[in-house]
Amino acid sequence: MKKIILLLPFLFLLVNCSDDSNPTNDDDNPIVPVDTYIRAADMSFLPLIESEGTVYFNANNQPENALTTLKNAGCNTIRIRLWKDPIDAQSGFTQVKAFAQRVKLAGMKLWLTVHYSDTWADPGHQTTPETWNGLSFANLKNEMVAYTETIMTEIQPDIIQIGNEINSGLLWPSGHLINNESQCLELLNAASTAIRAKSNTTKIMLHYAGIGAGATWFFNKMSPVNYDYIGLSYYPVWHGKNLSDLQSTIQSLGQTHNKKVIIAETAYPFTLGWKDWTNNIVGLENQLIPAYPATPEGQKNFLQAIKNLVQQSEYGLGFAYWGSEWIAFRGNESTNGSSWENQALWDFNNKALPVMTVFNKSE
Repeated sequence: MKKIILLLPFLFLLVNCSDDSNPTNDDDNPIVPVDTYIRAADMSFLPLIESEGTVYFNANNQPENALTTLKNAGCNTIRIRLWKDPIDAQSGFTQVKAFAQRVKLAGMKLWLTVHYSDTWADPGHQTTPETWNGLSFANLKNEMVAYTETIMTEIQPDIIQIGNEINSGLLWPSGHLINNESQCLELLNAASTAIRAKSNTTKIMLHYAGIGAGATWFFNKMSPVNYDYIGLSYYPVWHGKNLSDLQSTIQSLGQTHNKKVIIAETAYPFTLGWKDWTNNIVGLENQLIPAYPATPEGQKNFLQAIKNLVQQSEYGLGFAYWGSEWIAFRGNESTNGSSWENQALWDFNNKALPVMTVFNKSE
């Protein structure tokens, strides 16, 4: 009994020494919470726009690298699309790999949306890459896996989408979700397996354009697939003007599938005017949510509302603003400039808009 009592002071000293040597508990070295909420911007056009001499300006009207402006605003993730063999190399592997490195050097996470196509993939278009046309299903799957493995080895994204807005599958007709459901799921699982084999940290997203019953149907179909995040596109012009419907979709999908949900694409106009002669996708009052006019403040308030409702759900993990950089970069009379100029994060003078403040972690 006496021996135990004599050891107590020594043990007390050991415990105190151990505590003092732990810098994470020191007042001078506080534990910093990991910033896991995703505040992202899709910047896929940036290499092209920069290559044509466009200069972006920050909110103080000073010329500034667009990635720097976003980072300073609080954006922590950059989303980039990847096309297989585009005809002009824009959004192709070489360009995306170099751009991805810039994003990482800037200290932001990399989110890659792999279209598995040579051009735009969306609910109405999921065209198989030209070099994969005519392959047997087995060979098509092998090519998809090899391509995915190369992406993982050489680009190493933090988040990867297996396809973009794959409402009816991908790599049509072989991977059409309605006409070839089993093959679609087989392709998705093959890509997922390839990703998991290359990384135990990269998060896998499946991406659906829309909300409500369609999203419920789609993610029920996706139950056999090994993935991490539910991604949703939400644009009022196409997916309805009731934010409560978006909120209930986030909650129900997250709860049903036990997944985190991210608004993978959204955007809103700061004006109904135009800068170039390329037709804008949104340009009419009836395309707007009445509570959010097409003004810089209306755009900001819309994105703030999206951010808030995602944060209010225990399943919500973040948002990405699409077309962030797609300003009218080819002159006032260009007919092949930007159809998104009035929904970008920079105004018609290429100056950062007030909406940028929504990327701030504390907003």
